[in-house]
Amino acid sequence: MDNGKKTYNFWGWKNADAPAIKDEYPGINTPTDLYDALSHIWCADTCAPRMRDRWTNENMTLGQCSITAFLAQDIFGGKVYGIKRPGGNYHCYNVIGDCAFDLTSEQFGDEVLDYENNPEQQREVGTGKYAEIMARMEE
Repeated sequence: MDNGKKTYNFWGWKNADAPAIKDEYPGINTPTDLYDALSHIWCADTCAPRMRDRWTNENMTLGQCSITAFLAQDIFGGKVYGIKRPGGNYHCYNVIGDCAFDLTSEQFGDEVLDYENNPEQQREVGTGKYAEIMARMEE
């Protein structure tokens, strides 16, 4: 606890105060509220297929970046950007005005990512992972 407030380990958490633009999910008013909800939902089934065999409860954000970033965009607005990773894939994070955060940055441990000057990412249409996480959010 920090001054009576819960602390988080994801990048940008101290400034992750963007208000929800939709009231579709009661109790999810800020990105930290979304993180708290997703921490009970993230699982191997919602993980990127190429990473499923490495997903664990101890590294629950592994492979969750795109579905999480686009869900955050649906709830809070803003844009999703991607950091190019070795192998050519992109790691997604959110920017809403002056508020930037990465709800799944913990998967990289102590690695420092570069959140400057990255390309905007587009939603993958029809992804089953997104439908899976949305169904779990509605439970």
